[in-house]
Amino acid sequence: MNIPIGKKIYFASDNHLGAPNGEASRPREQKFVAWLDEIKQDAAVIFLLGDLFDFWFEYGTVVPKGFTRTLGKLAEISDSGIQIHYFVGNHDLWMHGYFEEELGIPVYHSPKEFSYNDKTFFIGHGDGLGPYDKGYKRMKKVFTNPIFKWMFKWLHPDLGVKLAQYMSLKNKLISGDDDAKFLGEDNEWLVQYSKKKLEDKHRDYFVFGHRHLPMEIKLNDRSKYINLGDWIQYYTYGEFDGERFELKKF
Repeated sequence: MNIPIGKKIYFASDNHLGAPNGEASRPREQKFVAWLDEIKQDAAVIFLLGDLFDFWFEYGTVVPKGFTRTLGKLAEISDSGIQIHYFVGNHDLWMHGYFEEELGIPVYHSPKEFSYNDKTFFIGHGDGLGPYDKGYKRMKKVFTNPIFKWMFKWLHPDLGVKLAQYMSLKNKLISGDDDAKFLGEDNEWLVQYSKKKLEDKHRDYFVFGHRHLPMEIKLNDRSKYINLGDWIQYYTYGEFDGERFELKKF
């Protein structure tokens, strides 16, 4: 796909709406909606790279309370003809149909490649990739197990949501201090993952979330790793104008 002249592609990740509670996350939601309102003027495509919600589970006939302004704005933008792509994160990995059916937004559960203006983008949330994060990889196998999901589904939503929120905060799975520190290029597992992927095929940009830390790292003369940061502390996002990719702050 070629981006029309004057249009751009936008990327954002890790809002964790609902953390630590709905009232505290409301100002962050309003800021995010204001950003969506601003970029819809020249957006050709919008990529949301996961953890938009601190918890999300589709019970079949109900969805978690809250986030009305965000969901309404996404519906408005999607209905206007602007493409939105969503990659699930480790906090909202239980997405199964709501975004597709209600908002017209495709949802991806693993990284995917896109090409725009002869540039190749390898895009994903970033959780469970690379040589480290072994504890989370084991935990993800449990969370994505059909039996576990079936059992969780039978919890009353009030109990299920409270339990999930408790686990999230107890384990500091949002922007804890460790996530906010640069570990060094050799210890950033998404950097190592990206370099490994380059051994098989060239990609211009590797774009991830999950780490909550804005990063731009040159992998070689033609490829770059980008982490989008978050909408908790940094309010950063990615912008591709057809020629250059930049990290910006709202």
